[in-house]
Amino acid sequence: MKNLLLTLTIVLGIYTSHAQVDSLSTEDKSSILKALDDQQSAWNQGDIPKFMKSYWKSEELVFNGSSGPIFGWENTKQRYLKGYPDTTSMGKLTFKVIKLQLIANGVAQMIGAFHLQRSIGDLNGYFTLNWKKFDQAWLIISDHTSGSN
Repeated sequence: MKNLLLTLTIVLGIYTSHAQVDSLSTEDKSSILKALDDQQSAWNQGDIPKFMKSYWKSEELVFNGSSGPIFGWENTKQRYLKGYPDTTSMGKLTFKVIKLQLIANGVAQMIGAFHLQRSIGDLNGYFTLNWKKFDQAWLIISDHTSGSN
């Protein structure tokens, strides 16, 4: 009987811990979507340093694109500055969120699409962003983005 009770306690504990990470609160969703909206606005103003405010300022940040992974906040910022040196190359950015879900306590995953409207040729693609909650701020800890003309 004790083994059965122990097994049920463990199973219920596992179920409960999974149930707690099933969905994001409305407040957390709003915070993440605002951070993404702030990124879009910063990009459209040609302000990459401001765009970078939604990224975790850490050497552990990873950006993974068509040329492979880049580690670190500063390296990611330099990649953006090199790849998009002016507002002509940056164009106008539009994000579309396809799915936003909590994947662990304090960690969310966003799958979405982007469109860059540019005079030098439009760019479209998809992204997966992993967000982590630090105190009250949600920051991107991992960004996998791929695009094509």
